[in-house]
Amino acid sequence: MATTVNRPVVRPVRSISSFSESLSCMDHMLRAAELPTTLISSKQFPDFSGKVPVAVKDMVVTSLSQMSHLSNAFRYVDYEVDIARQDTVQNLTTILLNNNQMQLQRPALYVSGAIAFVDQNVISQRRTAGISGDRVDLGHSKSNTATVVALEAHLGDFRTRTIIPGLDSANEVVIGGAGDGLDLAGRIGSYGVRFNVGRDYAMGTGGALRTLVDLAMIELVGKWARVPYWQCLMLDQTNPSFQRQMRDWFDASGPEGQLRLVRSSLISRGYLPNNQENLNANAPALREALAQFQADKGVIVSGTITFPTYEAALRNFVGLDQEGALTRIGWNNDSMQTSTASRSPWPSWNINLQLENPQPAGARPAFTEGEQIFLSATVSKASHLYCYYVDSAGTVTRLLPNALQTSTLLSADQAVRIPDWMSPSPGFILDAGKPGSENVICIATAHDAMPRLSADMQGPALTVMKDVRGTQGVLDRFQQALGSEGHVVQNINWNVIARKTPPAEAPEKGAK
Repeated sequence: MATTVNRPVVRPVRSISSFSESLSCMDHMLRAAELPTTLISSKQFPDFSGKVPVAVKDMVVTSLSQMSHLSNAFRYVDYEVDIARQDTVQNLTTILLNNNQMQLQRPALYVSGAIAFVDQNVISQRRTAGISGDRVDLGHSKSNTATVVALEAHLGDFRTRTIIPGLDSANEVVIGGAGDGLDLAGRIGSYGVRFNVGRDYAMGTGGALRTLVDLAMIELVGKWARVPYWQCLMLDQTNPSFQRQMRDWFDASGPEGQLRLVRSSLISRGYLPNNQENLNANAPALREALAQFQADKGVIVSGTITFPTYEAALRNFVGLDQEGALTRIGWNNDSMQTSTASRSPWPSWNINLQLENPQPAGARPAFTEGEQIFLSATVSKASHLYCYYVDSAGTVTRLLPNALQTSTLLSADQAVRIPDWMSPSPGFILDAGKPGSENVICIATAHDAMPRLSADMQGPALTVMKDVRGTQGVLDRFQQALGSEGHVVQNINWNVIARKTPPAEAPEKGAK
């Protein structure tokens, strides 16, 4: 009995803030800017007031990670030198460093800051009223309080240990609290009766600090990368009332309305086929699609329609009306409008494959023979990914999966590097071959396709496939195994030019 009562009675939920969608927006923006991966670290964020016991440094790491899913913009260097915070990992790191068995990469940037101040009860209002009679007494009280918490953050150059001018963020947030109380006392005959009812609530400091940290990191990264980060801060999802309004709409929809809305969203995103519009909430196909959608969107996987799932499915269909209030676009409590559902604002399933070599904006110059090539690929939903390199002669070599990257399953919106240039042992190096046109083709499948492919596709990775020629040969093998559906394709090509021959050295004067 005791062990049963000790269990939680509600599902865990993902920790988010008003700027969680803005972090995803920044990730896409940094990927579009084609920034190279930057090593970054962070100092501890002290709280000298002692009133906000929050792990701000770990929140910084989470924010940077969420801005690097697609873009690979940042890689965090985790090393702690404070003796009081040494743990098993840090102790092992110190031992390995002292024995030359480990090397640390020097960060290019670091984040510095602190919880600047906490002003408690800057506003405190109390209102009480009461009436009294011969046999009854009634009293009511109401109170409101406000506390201000401020966060300062800066971005510094690690090589010189200097704060970069202009790369700072200073924001504060108000944490509110309120209470209501009702007292009722009376007399029945010779007996006295008294009732007291109260309701108190206080906003937590943890959620408020996460909001400040996310905002600070968006500002710092946006200024440093010189991208229009303000576009990500203008999203309607940053409205402080967004979550509360979505919750009201969720409750008003009821189970049937929630099912119809989420099911329509899953169909439009490609998680369900168009002919499954009448699935009930417990249908295995719907539960599997829900679980995959929840995993792709960072929602706690349950296979059921929860509020976080409802919010993730419909948050892009909310805007501001002329009066500045949140309003639904193309849907109501029961279902989506046909015009909105049919326009399918999300590609149902796609691969995003791009070159990661530094290039001039809007141009793709030819590679020189022997020059290293770096690519990255992402999928819009969790898929099995296979990538092949085709040289100028049409010879095909499988890049993914390989001996080091054996798993074909790739999570949604999670970039895979080809090759993994951040690893000290990437497994292979992709060099430009003979002059001509080269390609890399990637194919994503819903299920593991390797066992169903023909024998000429089953050879070891990073070796030439003898009987497969060109990208069309790869496509033909997958279509023979999977049919015309069940997979999506993306390829990227580039030109290779011959290496320039260095000019012959002029003979020295006087030489014979």
